[in-house]
Amino acid sequence: MSLEDYQPFFEQFDPDRYAPTAWARLAKQAGMKYAVLTAKHHDGFCLFDTELTDFKSTNTPCGRDLVGEYVEAFRAEGLGVGLYYSLVDWHHEDYPAWGDRQHPLRNDESQRGREFDFDRYVAYMHGQVRELMTHYGKIDIAWFDFSYDEYTGEKWRATELVTMVRQLQPEILIDNRLGGDMYGEKPDVYAGDFEGPEQIVPREPLVDRLGRPLPWEVCMTLNNSWGYTANDREFKTPGHVIRVLVNCVSKGGNLLVNVGPNSRGEIPAESANILRKVGEWLDNNGESIYGAGPAERPKPEWGRYTQKGNTLYAHVMEPVIGHICLPELKGKIDRARTLADGSEILLTDFWNAHVHRFDGPEDVFINFGHPVQNTFPLPGPVDTVLELTLKAHIAGDDSNLRPSD
Repeated sequence: MSLEDYQPFFEQFDPDRYAPTAWARLAKQAGMKYAVLTAKHHDGFCLFDTELTDFKSTNTPCGRDLVGEYVEAFRAEGLGVGLYYSLVDWHHEDYPAWGDRQHPLRNDESQRGREFDFDRYVAYMHGQVRELMTHYGKIDIAWFDFSYDEYTGEKWRATELVTMVRQLQPEILIDNRLGGDMYGEKPDVYAGDFEGPEQIVPREPLVDRLGRPLPWEVCMTLNNSWGYTANDREFKTPGHVIRVLVNCVSKGGNLLVNVGPNSRGEIPAESANILRKVGEWLDNNGESIYGAGPAERPKPEWGRYTQKGNTLYAHVMEPVIGHICLPELKGKIDRARTLADGSEILLTDFWNAHVHRFDGPEDVFINFGHPVQNTFPLPGPVDTVLELTLKAHIAGDDSNLRPSD
């Protein structure tokens, strides 16, 4: 799409139903602790009142600084505030088009031989980041996107950029898409504070080349589109989102769920319904998520573990035949109950041990009905969380268990 073809959308832009307070309340209801808003995407259009370009929301029928309203609304609800900013800019005259891997006009003959001053573009980009870091109070997350080919690292004057951001926002977290290596013994200054896998959950917890754990956060769409797409009906179920969240936490990671508002500024009903259902689950089971992390136990056949201090959370997601095995936990559990309602859970040995021995001698079993050898439905259709309080000496002495940070 050329700039001329894009221009009518700029002239029509008016999200008249944009209500950031309602967004913030939905986010809080969903159990979120922070949010990240796109301040500028690759198209170069700015949702804030920048002084460096006229290509901004305040120059459209909208006439509003949408970033400012978002920051104020989310902060009022006690949520952390993050801003996404694209390093790429397809509108700026000094951002290269011809032959670029990403630019919409990369094969447009009119762009061949066009002169541009990339240093001037980088100065513009730095100036906009400075505006975002100074005009809106405390910002918790700077989410830059993205580096590729030769446009990486110091091509963005990344050390200078990160130094400026940290001076203006000393407590900020920065993602890793400026292009630095965060896996080495001494990461680059601009390597960022966390890794950001996109649309995939890592198979194992992320560590650097010395084996030290790395913070990470999966970014994932609720359907298959980052922006609003009316005909994309492939929405994930609430159960799918919950399982992804548990998967991330069980490996020491976090989850950033994308919502694409429509052109009038509304959260689609499908997205809102998913988020509310996830929030309902978190209302009952959030203790197994917030402040929890890996248990450093092998993944069980029926789900996953998370852990916080001496409390081990067993996320039972898959039904099994008969009673449910908790491997190598015999004699190590002081108390067992379902997290959602506090129901006590009976711990038992393998039901037919006097005839057959298929379990390990250190295994213990639970079930949700009697007799224990029968198969009963799981209390929760998505994830039944068992709160297993470990005996005090176990959490500290057992090398298989590590209290989460």
